[in-house]
Amino acid sequence: MSLSLVGVGGPDGYLQDKRTAVRIYSRAGRVSSTGPVGRVGYAPGVVFDERFGRLDPAVWTASYLPAWSSRDAAAATFEAGPDGLDLSIPQAQQLWCPDLHDGPLRVSAVQSANWSGAIGSTDAPQPFRDGLVVMEEQPTVLGFLPHFGTISVTCSADLSPRSMFSAWMVGLEDEPDRCGEICVMEVFGDTVAGGRAAVGQGIHKFRDPALREDFSAVPLDIDIAQSHTYAVHWRPGAVEFSIDGVTTRVANQAPDYPMFLTLGVFDFPDRPGPAEHVPHLRVSRLTYRPLPEGA
Repeated sequence: MSLSLVGVGGPDGYLQDKRTAVRIYSRAGRVSSTGPVGRVGYAPGVVFDERFGRLDPAVWTASYLPAWSSRDAAAATFEAGPDGLDLSIPQAQQLWCPDLHDGPLRVSAVQSANWSGAIGSTDAPQPFRDGLVVMEEQPTVLGFLPHFGTISVTCSADLSPRSMFSAWMVGLEDEPDRCGEICVMEVFGDTVAGGRAAVGQGIHKFRDPALREDFSAVPLDIDIAQSHTYAVHWRPGAVEFSIDGVTTRVANQAPDYPMFLTLGVFDFPDRPGPAEHVPHLRVSRLTYRPLPEGA
């Protein structure tokens, strides 16, 4: 199966394949089409406001890039409820793609879209090395796919020196070049000390010829154990990054296609740090507001 984006350049862009028309948040904030996939987000209007009282399977896939292994093998450990989403990695959690990933890695992550081609094909988002093929064909779940607008993630984390957390937007790779990334934030535990942490933000080009690499991790006075709001204001030609309403950097470029969001916590067992520690990413709120009409 291949996906194609139809009309994304205009205000009523939508994503569809031969079988499924779906709703997508376009740059004008309107919903252009509906179909059997079900609702996209929690309302067919201009904003997306997720509090994670439950993890809606019509929006969220609770497995990390499952096409390259399987939904079961890549499944997250999580709780959802009145306090939001709590992603964690208990000691018993298995390695992610142990025969393929360079170095042992454990992950608990949720992503707001999922799809793949047939088993044996190369059609799926975010291949992490050359030569990957789909190991389990994925259902098409297109839960939340903004194209420009403001995305905010309010969260806290508990890390050891061998763990990290991140939130990022990435293209679906419905076309190979639509693969760029907007990293909302990324923090490695070995940079956390004394109320400071290096917060990574920026653009990863991957194989998108229209983008250039523009990413840095800047040490900041921030206690990641406390709740903070990390945001991107994404518009044609630029992405503005902020933390708690304070601009931290501006990239003078921007991916120009719909992107899905991943929230995740990661553990690297071969790095120094206590093996008994259980890392957590606790997300209390995710919001999206489209660009104003005509912006």
